Amino acid sequence: MLTRDAAPLRRGLPVLITEWGSEKERTGHVRRVEPAAFTRISPLGVEEQRVNVRIDFERPVDVPLGDGYAVDVRFMLSDEPKVRQVPTSALFRHAEGWAAFVFKDGKAALRTVKVGKRNPLQAEVVDGLAESDTVIVHPGELVRDGIRVEAR
Repeated sequence: MLTRDAAPLRRGLPVLITEWGSEKERTGHVRRVEPAAFTRISPLGVEEQRVNVRIDFERPVDVPLGDGYAVDVRFMLSDEPKVRQVPTSALFRHAEGWAAFVFKDGKAALRTVKVGKRNPLQAEVVDGLAESDTVIVHPGELVRDGIRVEAR
């Protein structure tokens, strides 16, 4: 995997393995993040630094995997029971931090938010949004505080 994605991984970290030739999901854990990276050329011709991550299945696999098989692996970096999260496409830079627009009484309302952990798709909102707030995703440049908007 890309070295920047492997940086937070640690031995024992739980993983979920899918798309490996069966409809079943498999669980496992990180055995080892190799210490030496190597360079590979991406399909787009970009040089990328990669590192091997060794994963052990929790239970024996009933369908054997061969060398070079492709799988989807999700690493459980955090396990919080109650987290308020929004799509990252709802967030944008505002003043010195982050903000989002919420749908309130038929209008867009600007909310300054404090962002916690995030990935390319979702972000934890630590402060600034109520649980009942509906955020506007991909607000665009025409959306501003107080403008009338319509839910789709």
